[in-house]
Amino acid sequence: MRCFKVLKSLTFGLALAFLAVMAAGPAVEAADYEVAEYTIADSTGDWGFPTPYAHYSRGPGYVRMSFVFDTLVWKDDEGYLPALDESWRYIEDENAYIFDLRDDVTWHDGEKFTAEDVVFTVDYIKDHPYQWVDSGIIEKAEATGDYSVKLYLSEPYAPFMDLVACTLPIIPEHIWDDVSDPASFREDEAMVGTGPYKLLDYDKAQGTYLYEAYDAYYSGAPKVGRIIFVKMNDQTSPAALCQESVDAASIPPEAVSQLEGAGLEIIEGAHDWNAKLMINHQKEPFSDPEFRRALARAIDREALVEVTQRGQALVGNPGLVPPDSDWYNSNVEQYEYDPDLAREMISNLGYEDEEVEILVAERGTVGWPGSRVAELIEEQLEDVGLDVTLRSLDGATLDTRVLEWEFDLALLGHGGLGADPDYLRRMTLEETLNSAQYYEDGMLVDLLEEQRRETDEDDRADMIFEAQDLYAQDLPALTLYYPNWYWAHNGEVDLYYTRGGIAIGVPIPLNKMAFL
Repeated sequence: MRCFKVLKSLTFGLALAFLAVMAAGPAVEAADYEVAEYTIADSTGDWGFPTPYAHYSRGPGYVRMSFVFDTLVWKDDEGYLPALDESWRYIEDENAYIFDLRDDVTWHDGEKFTAEDVVFTVDYIKDHPYQWVDSGIIEKAEATGDYSVKLYLSEPYAPFMDLVACTLPIIPEHIWDDVSDPASFREDEAMVGTGPYKLLDYDKAQGTYLYEAYDAYYSGAPKVGRIIFVKMNDQTSPAALCQESVDAASIPPEAVSQLEGAGLEIIEGAHDWNAKLMINHQKEPFSDPEFRRALARAIDREALVEVTQRGQALVGNPGLVPPDSDWYNSNVEQYEYDPDLAREMISNLGYEDEEVEILVAERGTVGWPGSRVAELIEEQLEDVGLDVTLRSLDGATLDTRVLEWEFDLALLGHGGLGADPDYLRRMTLEETLNSAQYYEDGMLVDLLEEQRRETDEDDRADMIFEAQDLYAQDLPALTLYYPNWYWAHNGEVDLYYTRGGIAIGVPIPLNKMAFL
């Protein structure tokens, strides 16, 4: 079956990308590995220098880093599996975890990995906080032998396995001991890890990454010799897949049937990513919960799904948790679309004709809701009496404006909603990009803090359900929809979605275990 016509511009762009990464070294001999080279298309390209401290604070940045740096425990499509450790156990009366480490692990420079590297890493993140792990959870790390380490927790912590053991990348003491500015550490030795791959080349401008298999990897040499990431728009990646210029890519829903017919394998993810309307609740009128509830009534989320996502999404839940999650509370207030009621609420509050600016990522930027979403929201908010202006920014600038609270409303997107439900706390309280950073409701704050200390799953579920109710009442941010995500690949590597997402919940089917 004929697949797609490949445009000259696509072919030329791919040629430039391949020239950039191939310049980093000679090609891998096909006989050396089951798959000599595997090329992955990525719509954004640059996700930062792939060390623990220099990758960008979004899922693709962590995934790039995870090929080089291992954690104590990892996850696959079924659940937890040992990584740098062989086994682990929890000592309840000491509130501590003991990890029995492997004794056959080497760093990429040939040095032996030991328990001291784990202790060093924990101490290091206390002095130099790592963006994805709360270092305050670990009170102390203690080497109880060359290949045994004990982590004492500061309090009971239900999400420890997902949010620490499966997320914290271990770094080598003999390299990082003298590094005082980890975010700026870009020397060659910064890329020495214990992971299955070594970084050969990173081109920030081209948005390309080239990895080479580490044959001395403790679980055995990888089956893929080289992994190449190239920058490519999601709209053109289907043509490249058919052309066999790339081996795997995220694809738009409308391309699924054509690619299936062309013999490519399609995988569909859970609804772990949400398009979110960030609301600056630190300034009027957005600081008024009633005004925020009026916004929810004014925005037709079902129309957003049908018009902007062509029906390929679930309608957003004001309680944040996706409807297909085991932790979803179906009794949460949904704020059905009611422009007449929204207009009345806004008028009664005295905010008719209020000027409102919406920040949106510029056209072609993937990972953020786009201009069509913003335009439809603009129409709906103007219909209820607001004076709306759209401002288009590149993704990095938009993120910065949100972090610095220089916005009224902003369209962002993030994953992680299939992970441990502590994401509800993180997305409400932590001082991170995708968090509402909302502390005005003391009951909500206390409940979110308490749930992560509750180790009884049923009691914890009750807390998560109640927290969703309170979150939906306060509406510090509003989830608009959860899109359907599809990846296509040629079957040479058995890609899959990780159970609970990679690390803290990254919903990308590029688990490094698939390449081993």
